[in-house]
Amino acid sequence: MRVAIFGCNNYDRKYFLEDSLHTKHELVFFETRLNELTAHFAAGFGCACIFANDNLNAKALEIVSKGGTKLVALRSAGFDNVDLHAADALGIRVVHVPSFSPNAIAEHAVSLILTLNRKIHLSYNRIRAQNFSLNGLVGFDLRDKVVGIMGTGRIGAIMARIMLGFDCEVIAHDVIHNPLLENIGVTYVSLDKLLKSSDIISLHLPLNPKTRNILDAKALSLVKPGMMLINTARGALIDTKELINCLKSGAIGYAGLDVYEKEEGLFFEDHSDDIIQDDMLCRLLAFPNVVLTSHQAFLTEEALINIAHTTLKSIQDFETGAKLLHEISY
Repeated sequence: MRVAIFGCNNYDRKYFLEDSLHTKHELVFFETRLNELTAHFAAGFGCACIFANDNLNAKALEIVSKGGTKLVALRSAGFDNVDLHAADALGIRVVHVPSFSPNAIAEHAVSLILTLNRKIHLSYNRIRAQNFSLNGLVGFDLRDKVVGIMGTGRIGAIMARIMLGFDCEVIAHDVIHNPLLENIGVTYVSLDKLLKSSDIISLHLPLNPKTRNILDAKALSLVKPGMMLINTARGALIDTKELINCLKSGAIGYAGLDVYEKEEGLFFEDHSDDIIQDDMLCRLLAFPNVVLTSHQAFLTEEALINIAHTTLKSIQDFETGAKLLHEISY
């Protein structure tokens, strides 16, 4: 099968080419994102392989369908960027990679906590300027702090276990309780109680209509003053304008963000020679108590190997008529 891989970087190409040695797929790599303006590039490809910041809305899907695409293969777990209703109506099947390395994302969330707490980012920049002063670099012990985990799927569960290892008190909120976590000391609470009680909140929720802007003005008004907010899930879980207001007022003392509400067209690309027009992003970058990374929490060798292998296996199964283990249905 001819496979068009969009939003491709060198690291994607490396692992896909290595895994494809065991298949007969013709892989063609595109650096451009797939959206309604670029969807014509998929013409002649049976499969369009996309990532988190590609956008297959109804119009884009109609274009790729006319070009002969029958399968959309997401090399990510989230699928909020695909109009599943439109795909179903067009007869396009959709697969994803439900779990490529939950450890990678949870560990990145922890790295954001440690960086913000111990001011590693500030210290690093100071020392490069030969400033070895310790003023303003005071952190706190994680021991006995209350860590709230929003979403206890694979990633959230690993995050909870890691924070228990720091001797934190871990509380969680999810519509489904994980008895294995409860057995090791995690307490499930209401969302309001989690917001009011947590010194650190880490988001591990999928993005859907119910969770979009789940941390809005009302929710953020409940948080413990000076708390730390970590998001390695989806940017639109947080109302960014309200986050900025809370950072300005001190209601939120720290924010570690690997995702951003309006990251499409910015993240995964080099804009070092550009004037960024996104005022909210520029404001976030100006805060000394904000650490922003460019949607890289997943980026480990293990994750990239699993993404390539699982994606190509799904494409192979589609081509041979085998059951699609990771299909997303409308």
